[in-house]
Amino acid sequence: MPTTDKNILHRVYAVSIFFALVAVAIVVQIVRIQFVEGDEYRAKAEDRIFRNQMVEANRGNLYDSNGQLLATSITKYDIRFDAVAPSQKDFNAEIEPLASSLSRKLNKPKAYFLNKFRKARTNNSRYLHIADDINYTTLMELKSFPLFKRGANRGGLIVEPHVEREYPLGKMAERLVGYDEVGKPRVGLEGAYRNFLKGENGSRLEQKISGNQWKPINNVNEIEPKDGLDVYTTIDVNMQDVAHHALLEQLEYFEADHGTAVVMETATGEIKALSNLGRSSDGKYFEKRNYALWESHEPGSTFKLMSVIAALEDKVVDTSTVFDTQNGKISYYGRNVRDSKYGGYGKISVAKAFELSSNTALVQMVQDNYGSDPEKYVDRLYNMNLNDKLNLPIIGEGKPMIPHPDDENWSGLSLPWMGFGYGVRLTPLQTLTFYNAVANNGVMVKPRLIKEVRSKDKMIEKYDREIINPSICSQETIDKVKVMMENVVKRGTADNLYSSRFSMAGKTGTCQTEYWKGAGNYIASFAGYFPADKPKYSCIVVIHKPNTAKGYYGNIVAGPVFKKIAQKIYASNPQADEVELPNEVPTEIQKSLKSYYTKAQKTLKDLPDLRGMDAMDAIAIIENMGAQVKIVGSGKVKTQSIKPGTKLNTSHQVILTLS
Repeated sequence: MPTTDKNILHRVYAVSIFFALVAVAIVVQIVRIQFVEGDEYRAKAEDRIFRNQMVEANRGNLYDSNGQLLATSITKYDIRFDAVAPSQKDFNAEIEPLASSLSRKLNKPKAYFLNKFRKARTNNSRYLHIADDINYTTLMELKSFPLFKRGANRGGLIVEPHVEREYPLGKMAERLVGYDEVGKPRVGLEGAYRNFLKGENGSRLEQKISGNQWKPINNVNEIEPKDGLDVYTTIDVNMQDVAHHALLEQLEYFEADHGTAVVMETATGEIKALSNLGRSSDGKYFEKRNYALWESHEPGSTFKLMSVIAALEDKVVDTSTVFDTQNGKISYYGRNVRDSKYGGYGKISVAKAFELSSNTALVQMVQDNYGSDPEKYVDRLYNMNLNDKLNLPIIGEGKPMIPHPDDENWSGLSLPWMGFGYGVRLTPLQTLTFYNAVANNGVMVKPRLIKEVRSKDKMIEKYDREIINPSICSQETIDKVKVMMENVVKRGTADNLYSSRFSMAGKTGTCQTEYWKGAGNYIASFAGYFPADKPKYSCIVVIHKPNTAKGYYGNIVAGPVFKKIAQKIYASNPQADEVELPNEVPTEIQKSLKSYYTKAQKTLKDLPDLRGMDAMDAIAIIENMGAQVKIVGSGKVKTQSIKPGTKLNTSHQVILTLS
């Protein structure tokens, strides 16, 4: 055989062998894919056609302390139609009755639905929009309509549930209630208690129909979602409403930048109301930030309570210790401290200085007694937990700042300035917690926003009060400052708040901001408790940057908010004094009470026997006779301080003890 032919034959063999090997390799690969990796590739193919879609769980409800809803989850439904699913017979027979039913329910023409359905059938549309955000009742009606009642596979009905969060209070307490949304910071109660509220999501199987459109395989979930737990908070909606509107009214009148009002139950630390309002660019107010929790600022004169307690507890002064206000001005290191009254108050006691909020007297009290050992004063403040955060579950608490002599920026001005509330920083909640401790006879309790967690009617967890400090100071000191705080309202800087009907105690605060720049902005505040004799609630009101042309002192700007809150809470929840009950009021007196009331409106001049009468009727009688009245306790009149038959005039004050 010629050499050329041999070469050609070798090449043919080589090519044949090559193709044979390729064929073998292909067969091997087919076998491997089919039998070895088949399940994996089939799963990948199915992943492109099917998917497990998350079904969001219903969040638990948020309630106030009386069981009123603060936040709740509502399931809404989007409705779609698979125009390919029904048989031609069913489609032809039931499409017109379906269009008629939808027309009546969804308030659109029958022709609108008929045209949509027929066009969708022609185009093999499997995801036709019908309605969004319908409720459960409407869904049940739609499921009974012609064709739809055949379900997903035969009737083409596609139901897509989703959960929406609703807030019955609307904008009121919006920042306090908060939110917990994907991609946003967790805010307020919703964010703080998300682990209880969020529940466990479920899943459902969906099929890809075209593009990025998916439809459920059926209307049953593969894994049912598990609802979240219900959280019962300490908030009282009625008190929240009072605090909100009292604060809003004052902010609007004084054209202030923002403010906060907080009400705390004295014994337990339960927050009953927490309102935060800030002004927007259009001059309206809304829940802008949680100022009570977040905003750490110089408290000004409300910090004088802390200074006086420190000095009394260290026994460097007593309430009778006298300081010279030196014509209302005193200088330290070239900086002046002035009293609000031009010319000062002369020589006054510590008690009087507190009542009148004398800067010069109380700065001297601190500087004269701690100047050689400022650490003693600061340590006393630290021992009263004033430099500690409250560590509440809501995120964003401002850090308190009480400087220490070891700090780099400590100067000769630090101590005297701290004496009247400058150079220190506290949030309103931190200040209120301290004032509440005084009202609570020295027991400092942690502010609390949660009472219990429930699953429907089953108790899961109950929360009790938490004590931060069992005694911030001695009972002797507490008793002294309580008298001083009540006198602030009776005859001191807050005498404009005094009421003969119920007692209050507290301290005014007026703090100039950016004083080193000579700026004219102020923070007005009032912190205290009520009733003064047996405190039930503590409250703080802080208002930033009021219009100074209208006023900026704490008693004028913040104090009236405190009084309105106290007045309305006291009127709706009066606290009975713990006194021995009297003998029963004779029946004949009870029978004549109505006639007494009627006569008092017209001609009554002598004080009648008011025993057994409702408090409001008794008050009306006395006030219509021109006299003043003071109420002690709650319920019906037990005793009266002025005997029946006495002729009353404007100089009289009748004290009614109720039971």
